[in-house]
Amino acid sequence: MPTTLITGSGKGLGFETARRLTEAGHRVFVTDRDTRLGAEVAARIGARFLPLDVTDEDSVKAAVEHVRQDAGHLDVLVNNAGIVGSRKPVGETTADDLQATYDTNVFGVVRVTHAFLPLLQMSSNAVVVNVGSGLGSPAAHDDPARPEFQVLLLDYNSSKTALVMITSQYAKAFPDIRFNTVDPGYTATDFNGNTGVKTVQQGAEIIVRMAAIGADGPTGGFYDEDGPVVW
Repeated sequence: MPTTLITGSGKGLGFETARRLTEAGHRVFVTDRDTRLGAEVAARIGARFLPLDVTDEDSVKAAVEHVRQDAGHLDVLVNNAGIVGSRKPVGETTADDLQATYDTNVFGVVRVTHAFLPLLQMSSNAVVVNVGSGLGSPAAHDDPARPEFQVLLLDYNSSKTALVMITSQYAKAFPDIRFNTVDPGYTATDFNGNTGVKTVQQGAEIIVRMAAIGADGPTGGFYDEDGPVVW
């Protein structure tokens, strides 16, 4: 039974991923900053709940210690927690706006991954899935035929670009752990006011698929439901 932890899994894609992996036999730790929501969700799907704020070092350390004492190792880490950022026009986006967005979408991923690395290294089949976005693809942004071409979000988009490189660097540094970035696509969640064209079930498909890869699976890549994402 794989031991799995998913950040930001109180709702949306994180919740659906937690639900699906619990159904698949994973021992899932649902985590969220909202303790009431997280605890309710975990109880509903038969998972465990851990309070976790990816921007808070002490919160991350406490979560690591809980998993260490409870399971002794971690098989799957899904870095799902993210924020959309300031939504300001590019010319009005400040360094402070980027700092706030990166603190969750980039630094939060590094903060959590770094802290859980010792427990991941105790697994015989460790997997890390970083939830990215097609909005982080420079090739998609350069193609007028793609919807990403029209979306100008300096803080959010660049944070997702950085995430792909961070994933690649971890994959090269830790070849025994499968590290991949995934793009769930434009999914209807609270994140975008439920305006996405995909359901959470459809969006979570690639997250669940990559969370279940074996030791011979890909690493260092960027994938959506159709395969490698243009880069």
